[in-house]
Amino acid sequence: MEPTESGNWSQQTPEFVFLGFSGAPHGHIPLFLVFLAIYLTTVIGNATIFALIQLDARLHSPMYFFLSHLSCLDVCCSSVTVPKILANLLRQQPTISYAQCMAQAFFLMACAGSECALLAAMAYDRYLAICRPLHYGSLMGRRVRVPLAAASWLWGLLDSALHTALATNLAFCRSPRIDHVFCDVPPLLKTACSDTRVNEVALHAASVFVGLCPFLLVLLSYAYILTAILRIRSSTGRHKAFSTCAAHLTVVTVYFGMANVNYNRPSAGYSLEVDTLVSTLYCIVTPMLNPLIYSLRNEEVKAALRKALRGLKKGRSSA
Repeated sequence: MEPTESGNWSQQTPEFVFLGFSGAPHGHIPLFLVFLAIYLTTVIGNATIFALIQLDARLHSPMYFFLSHLSCLDVCCSSVTVPKILANLLRQQPTISYAQCMAQAFFLMACAGSECALLAAMAYDRYLAICRPLHYGSLMGRRVRVPLAAASWLWGLLDSALHTALATNLAFCRSPRIDHVFCDVPPLLKTACSDTRVNEVALHAASVFVGLCPFLLVLLSYAYILTAILRIRSSTGRHKAFSTCAAHLTVVTVYFGMANVNYNRPSAGYSLEVDTLVSTLYCIVTPMLNPLIYSLRNEEVKAALRKALRGLKKGRSSA
């Protein structure tokens, strides 16, 4: 394949072709129903968590403030990819335009980077709550948590802007085919016909600063948390302290574990089906799991949900 002229790329090659579901040509309708169910569960679950936090005064604390931002991020991340996947599953040939592909890659990486930073901020919040309980209110007041949340969003946006800007400078082959079901920077680089060394260096640097550094901050926070919990003499006190961070620890384990498998697995034994499955679990299934984890493992969220359901029942009966 010959590379296109870099200055007139989008006009000569207006669309990418996705190959992610090429192995299941007759199973698109079942896949459509599965992805639709996942998307609806993600949106409804995260919207419910967000609404409960806004409406229930018992959830107006720093931990739930960050959780509301996590719910927004999960809805955004899922909405970047799933609607286009659903549309392509109903078409004979799954495609995406150049502009849409770059936009999808930008917002996907922005959400991923922001979530890494936000999970680190949530770990710091749990550290202060358990290790510095007497000063927690002042150390995690509105003047601290609002800039922390804003910095998390900005962290992901700046990283994504860098990778997308570098990707737009690449020359691509004619009729480019992406071994994926959505546009992400790593599979996008494989379709380029020009030198991608700068892009790859940027990706490796991002994996350290955007992915590894927040993860190390999470580990450091939980090292202090574990030390503080072990100092508590009563088993009831230890259980209560651990329960306040159990849901977040579960989300961190799932998210960073799937991110590591998605971006750092060895290229040997590469399989399109495996790549599609892992990427789907990381970018589409994980946002669905977060509200389930917090609702199942958090008594305050469950109490707020029961209160909201009772309010709905009373409203219906009075009507």
